[in-house]
Amino acid sequence: MTLTVGFDLDMTLIDSRPGIRACYLALSERTGTHIDADLAVTRLGPPLTEELANWFPPEEVPAMADLYRAMYPSYAIAATLAMQGAPEAIAAVRAAGGRTMVVTAKYEPNAKLHLSHLGIEPDVVVGDLWAEQKAAALREYDADVYVGDHVGDVRGARTAGALSVAVATGPCDGEELRAAGADVVLDDLSAFPAWLDGYRMAARA
Repeated sequence: MTLTVGFDLDMTLIDSRPGIRACYLALSERTGTHIDADLAVTRLGPPLTEELANWFPPEEVPAMADLYRAMYPSYAIAATLAMQGAPEAIAAVRAAGGRTMVVTAKYEPNAKLHLSHLGIEPDVVVGDLWAEQKAAALREYDADVYVGDHVGDVRGARTAGALSVAVATGPCDGEELRAAGADVVLDDLSAFPAWLDGYRMAARA
């Protein structure tokens, strides 16, 4: 069977904090509503609507989410960088004859814009899924491994029956990720190719 490895996006493959911060500041200016953008970018992972609920009344959140997503390409794409080791992690799966996928809570069209801008080309991109919801896409594509930075990613992997590989590059530290049930915790994606080699060797043993 083909090895399939899924990756989360924000703070796993990309450092979107500068771009998201800029977009929140622009949304704040446009709406006249205070948003602490510096605080918001420390808790990336959950769906956009959960963050917006901290700043807008419940009845306004859906419209504000639509507005944010429409503004996002102008403010967030160019400002976002690849995380250390991200291109190499994708390349390592490809070199092993495997298939790569991105499963993210981010609005799928904007997720694809990020990946295209950075020249990261997974085989499959699925957006708008968070935590346990990610299991549906991981199961659909028979993912063996799911790599993420948040305890929600760990839950998604475990729900799907995939090996949970966590990177301590987002809002959750290694201790939190292990406590959530991560099978493997890496400091960042630069350690992923060597880990993948070991994983494949153990599978063949």
